[in-house]
Amino acid sequence: MDLLNKIADKSAIVGIIGLGYVGLPLGLEFANKDFKVLGFDLDEFKIKSLSKGKSYIKHIPSDRIKKYFVDKKNFTVTSDFSRLPEVDAIIICVPTPLNEHREPDMSFIENTANCIQKYLRKGQLVSLESTTYPGTTDEILLPLFESAPKVQSGSDIPFKAGKDFYLAFSPEREDPNNANYSTSTIPKVVGGVTPNCLKAAQALYNQIIVRTIPVSTTRAAEATKILENVYRSVNIALMNELKMVFDRMGIDIWEVIEAASTKPFGYHPFYPGPGLGGHCIPIDPFYLTWKAHEYEINTKFIELAGEINTYQPFYVIERSMEALNHHKKALNGCKVLILGASYKRDIDDMRESPSLKLIELFREKGAQVDYNDPYIPKLPKTRKYDYDISSVELSKENIKKYDLIVLSTDHTDYNYKLIADNAKLIIDTRNAFGKRGFSQDSIVKG
Repeated sequence: MDLLNKIADKSAIVGIIGLGYVGLPLGLEFANKDFKVLGFDLDEFKIKSLSKGKSYIKHIPSDRIKKYFVDKKNFTVTSDFSRLPEVDAIIICVPTPLNEHREPDMSFIENTANCIQKYLRKGQLVSLESTTYPGTTDEILLPLFESAPKVQSGSDIPFKAGKDFYLAFSPEREDPNNANYSTSTIPKVVGGVTPNCLKAAQALYNQIIVRTIPVSTTRAAEATKILENVYRSVNIALMNELKMVFDRMGIDIWEVIEAASTKPFGYHPFYPGPGLGGHCIPIDPFYLTWKAHEYEINTKFIELAGEINTYQPFYVIERSMEALNHHKKALNGCKVLILGASYKRDIDDMRESPSLKLIELFREKGAQVDYNDPYIPKLPKTRKYDYDISSVELSKENIKKYDLIVLSTDHTDYNYKLIADNAKLIIDTRNAFGKRGFSQDSIVKG
């Protein structure tokens, strides 16, 4: 197999489609191992930034971008997809969101696959990393790629996976700003359409990943990613439900979790919050739920977890109204400051952030809403929201102006003492103030 020789001597050119939170770190790992990398993206802002050696992702320093895009010049970027035949391996890292009906939006994968079909050549490896339902690689990508010659030249002789090209699925496992694990140190699951496809994909990923885990099929690899995120979604939903139950009973869920965590076996801590964020946990379980309907199976457990987690921003509103009523104030007309716009601490990733839903809900109740986030100076337009607001300064004077402060994201940069000393009322959805020993009556756990 010529491709294996190219991978072994690092003469293979790696193409990355989608240079976001998954594709860019992956491409940098290949560049770090002296592969030539060609990135594809339609976002001109990303292309211009990378070409100038500037990062647009907080946890990826610009020095690292400059090293490969400007100094070594072994990582380049383009919006010209007609250059796909130049690369030996094509790795797809495009979004897989939900539509307004909470059903899979496969348009990004389908559009990318149709584009690849036009340019696919013999000997290329295509690996899909975008999280999706089991069956996507076999049902969408495989038929398209095997019909590539007919699309390209009208030939009636089809391509054959495992012989003319190689097709695999290897789910991304990125965790932005994780201090303990990075792209190269997280073991990677790989499934191929055929044994030769698996062999090619493993050979490629083995160049940059500490360990690859082969599975029997692409469906098994797709299901692995779904399982990982369903597991987290269900356990977080359990904590969110217990939070609401224990609150009614006058029990602090955070104290209970801390106590339970002392058990050295049979327990792993999960934590409640204002809602789920990120690209994986709020979305992936619904991909399985949707696909299961094709097999006449109702995933009641998964759907219930999704309902509980989706409800959490509404619960924060309820807690806010109760706390304001206790202080003889109405939510309608009050000034609210939301702390944190990203979906988790110390990153600039806003995908599916519950803070965006909180802004919408508070506004619907008649509140005037501002936000602060040290990593997001202005809220960009997203698929669901278009807020034309910028982060306000977190000064002593500004804090005192608000009737209610809602901590949605517990950034370590925040001066919690400054906030606690000057806020009239705080809804703490992350126990950030409790962990730091603040226990004023004005701080309500949400």
